[in-house]
Amino acid sequence: MRTPRRAAALITVTALGIVLAVSGCSGSGGKDAEEGPAAGSGGKAAGTPRMKIAMITHSGEGDTFWDIVQNGAEQAAAKDNVEFLYSADKEGGAQAQLVQAAIDQKVDGIVVTLAKPEALEAVVTKAVKAGIPMVTINAGARFSAEFGALGHIGQDEAVAGEAVGEELAARGRKRVLCVIHEQGNVSLEERCAGVRKTFGGHVENLNVEGTNMPAATSSIEAKLQADKGIDAVVTLGAPFAAASVKAKDGSGSRAEIDTFDLNAEVVGRLKAGEVGFAVDQQPYLQGYLAVDGLWLNRTNGNVVGGGKPVLTGPAIVTDDDVPQLEKYTARGTR
Repeated sequence: MRTPRRAAALITVTALGIVLAVSGCSGSGGKDAEEGPAAGSGGKAAGTPRMKIAMITHSGEGDTFWDIVQNGAEQAAAKDNVEFLYSADKEGGAQAQLVQAAIDQKVDGIVVTLAKPEALEAVVTKAVKAGIPMVTINAGARFSAEFGALGHIGQDEAVAGEAVGEELAARGRKRVLCVIHEQGNVSLEERCAGVRKTFGGHVENLNVEGTNMPAATSSIEAKLQADKGIDAVVTLGAPFAAASVKAKDGSGSRAEIDTFDLNAEVVGRLKAGEVGFAVDQQPYLQGYLAVDGLWLNRTNGNVVGGGKPVLTGPAIVTDDDVPQLEKYTARGTR
């Protein structure tokens, strides 16, 4: 597992977040502590007053990435005596309405993604002005402080894209197809732009309908059939790696399939040699630290990361990392 140099320079911020999270645990040791996050909270919930925290994301239907984020958030909520509310909508306007609903419920904290920041700005700033602490995760890091959030938890999308470009160049690739599964998502656009910046070869973006996997597969297959010179396909979400493998087989292409994000299927395809490498941004950690950070802020006045972005990635993983990853992906935490 390799961490890009620019991300490594800031990884101590993530380490700080983990230390703070651990310090908030109500119990540790024994079998639960040895087995890790999936085994349980390691003791009773915190004795602090009950909190209500809402998480509102831009997840589309069937995106396994967000299942892992929720697993992390729910684990922290169980430990911290938090009532956890989750909702999502890939449309910016609808996501804003969900944030408003959380405000109306008088929640004690909100976790939100800013994939489409223009649609969220007004309601996010409204929540902050109403005294509701806000943490952003995953998407829209550069808007987080501007909108009044305590901080952002996720990977630097530009650094992640640049790391992918460097990896592809090192593998001798010449023509790359970067598959964007949600138009207008600023984080996805930043990833492809980062690939283009460091790759040195030709990079072409392809927009597909992310919530319609058969249509997405067909679009990728058609592109590979039309351009036999494409020797690498980069997908920006784990479910689309499988779609690209299928499209590759259907088109007769010899392109390498690489992807952002992990799930159990991607790890299996790394093991089988069907995927060359993946970019891990640790979604479990994003969910866990967001909830735990809001709890720490309320109970002890802490601000994880001191208001600066807390990096959870990126890291390049290959088949060499499979033995370590398999036990975690099997329980839904990586």
